[in-house]
Amino acid sequence: MTDTSISPLVDASWLKSRLDSPGLVVLDVRTPPAGGFIPGAVHSDYATAGWRTVVGGGAGMLPEPEVLAGLIGGLGIGDGDHVVLVAAGANASDMGNATRVHWTFKMLGHDAVSVLDGGFAAWVAAGGPVAPQPAARKPAGFTARPRTDLRATLEQVETAVKAGAVPLHDARSAEQFAGKAKSPQARAAGTIPGAVNLDIAALYSPTEHRFASPEAVKVMADQASLPLRDQPITFCNTGHLASVSWFVLSEIAGVPGVRLYDGSMSEWSADPERPLQKAE
Repeated sequence: MTDTSISPLVDASWLKSRLDSPGLVVLDVRTPPAGGFIPGAVHSDYATAGWRTVVGGGAGMLPEPEVLAGLIGGLGIGDGDHVVLVAAGANASDMGNATRVHWTFKMLGHDAVSVLDGGFAAWVAAGGPVAPQPAARKPAGFTARPRTDLRATLEQVETAVKAGAVPLHDARSAEQFAGKAKSPQARAAGTIPGAVNLDIAALYSPTEHRFASPEAVKVMADQASLPLRDQPITFCNTGHLASVSWFVLSEIAGVPGVRLYDGSMSEWSADPERPLQKAE
């Protein structure tokens, strides 16, 4: 479903006023859920339900479109529904549950999808009602209409590294970027050559339950020497943290052509022949 009038980011007051609207489905993707649910929300555990899969060296890859269509339709979400995604809201990494699923819906050609700013924490802080259990919906038909422009493949990243003309954004911590720390999902420490670092922690305020403004995002990108042109590629270890930067750059700041490399460092570093960059 494509609807340019739908905002990719909505707040708790917006959702409260539309909670019973036909065609609106609240999808809770917390892992695990705690403290109840937004009334009427269906729950799908981001970590265990099948939103990501292992492919080759990639630990958090996008599953096949038909697999995702079955998962989404099984939750009772159809082609005409507007989906609002709910994470816990504890920090930027946690919001990645919602932003990665948001990217997934858009990769399937379903643009009628929004993230609840601040997640469940913002809902509770705003005095929203809470139900003890998630809702259940009858299975629906969901049609995958896959697109490729929001995703960077390994081959495209290799080309970008050789050309040196495409901005590569490492969304991880400064320590991992410098090669001073390493995720278990990466074979070796370091980053993709030519990448610049902007830790996603700065892009979301857990105390204010909200993402940074478009203006603040652009200032932070400038301070990090991250060009907001030439179809930037964002990555992390497994395409989770990078989904936050993809969402903030593409959907909030409106930067055109931002791509998420879901293979990220788990795939890039799997081959010892691929170069890695470390701080001196």
